[in-house]
Amino acid sequence: MKKTFYLHVARSGVFFLGLLGAAGVLAQPTAPAQPATATPALAQQLDDFVRQYEKSGRFSGTALVADHGNILLQKGYGLANREQNRANSADTKFRIGSLTKQFTAALVLQLVDKGRLRLDGHVADYLPDYPQPAGGQITLHQLLTHTAGLPNYTAQPSFASAVMRTPHTPTQLVALFSTLPLEFAPGTQYHYSNSNYVLLGAIIEKVTGKPYAQVFQDNIAGPLKLKATSVDVQEPADARRAAGYETSPNGLVPAPALDMTVPYAAGAITSTAPDLYRWSQALDGNRVLSPASKKLLFTPLKNHYACGWIVYKAKIGAEADSTLTQEHNGRINGFSSYLVRVPQRQQVIVLLDNHGGEALAELRQGLLRILHHQPAVAAPVPSAPVAVDQATLGTYVGVYELAPTFRITVRRRDGRLFMQATGQSEFETEAVSPVLFAVKGVPAQVEFAKNATGQVARLILHQNGHAQPGAKIE
Repeated sequence: MKKTFYLHVARSGVFFLGLLGAAGVLAQPTAPAQPATATPALAQQLDDFVRQYEKSGRFSGTALVADHGNILLQKGYGLANREQNRANSADTKFRIGSLTKQFTAALVLQLVDKGRLRLDGHVADYLPDYPQPAGGQITLHQLLTHTAGLPNYTAQPSFASAVMRTPHTPTQLVALFSTLPLEFAPGTQYHYSNSNYVLLGAIIEKVTGKPYAQVFQDNIAGPLKLKATSVDVQEPADARRAAGYETSPNGLVPAPALDMTVPYAAGAITSTAPDLYRWSQALDGNRVLSPASKKLLFTPLKNHYACGWIVYKAKIGAEADSTLTQEHNGRINGFSSYLVRVPQRQQVIVLLDNHGGEALAELRQGLLRILHHQPAVAAPVPSAPVAVDQATLGTYVGVYELAPTFRITVRRRDGRLFMQATGQSEFETEAVSPVLFAVKGVPAQVEFAKNATGQVARLILHQNGHAQPGAKIE
């Protein structure tokens, strides 16, 4: 089985909680929100909801849910190692993929606090040999916020065959993309690229004179007593480690091999749910960053992306105002992760999965609704994908307007359909019928409808029991 290593962020929270409101989707009836308390009934409700995903084969891992500083749920589900029949537990260790980026961002901002880096400093100020003109154009803040224009090294054609399984130094990783053309002028657009954080890791090493893993241990893991969190470069033997699996036509199989020097500062950290909760708590104080740097860590620039965090407001419960949410997700061969913070309620959700599951966004949304005393029903198991011919897919390509300020653009690439909403990142889809497509990783579907002459004229967005049509305008 040939599969490509991936590190990406699925902007599900923003797309399906924030912009759908702007698109005119009617909210579900809500009851007055009350602060969650650590009652057995609430804990059981959270556990029951997660178990629905475990039983349907859509979650295998660890879940932690906290509210107002109280841990309501901290539990393992499914198997950490299928060959050994070893169960996941509350302290099982998982690869967390792109959750690594928030740690890298914090290390950069710590160096800013110490006067050793400048956010408006350019790459060439710290890596003089970095090719020009990009080295003199790209700032550290643009790297942190994915606005630098760097092409994504994990998306290059030769990545799976020539890079993924081969040990690389940071210098060798940087060389994979440093001579490639920029995708846009730095600072003008947003495009999520793992290359940004690889370059930040190299800059951290250059300035400190220490390996990234050591800088992380000395400045974050050690001081915060994150004893189960480390930069995973050598696959140390540890009975607490989960093995990663992915779905195949023959069921779950071990995930493709990956040399952990390759994800580096963009995705090489291994952690546990309790440690990630401790990390979130530490961010609430001033133990990690100065107040000014902490504010910057959570201040979005474009597409709701801040520095290793996605920050947006969404109506989760019945509050009159939108609820500020800070989150990020990660995916790396055989593993998926989510860390969600609702700071005004001191709510934290940690989801760590070891079978490459696509349902964490659904699970995260349901747990948030339960915390806000809203109804939460597990999404049905997706139908088996079907094949749709390329000619038909081509008729769906276009721009659909669901509201004056909200459009969905449909593109075809490599024989698949991708969808992008106004101001948001792109989502891959999977056909469940010739006209109905599931949006991967989120509880929504899109349906294409024809007019009387047989031309595709509308897109219908299905989510949370509502159907929002949009006319094809381009």
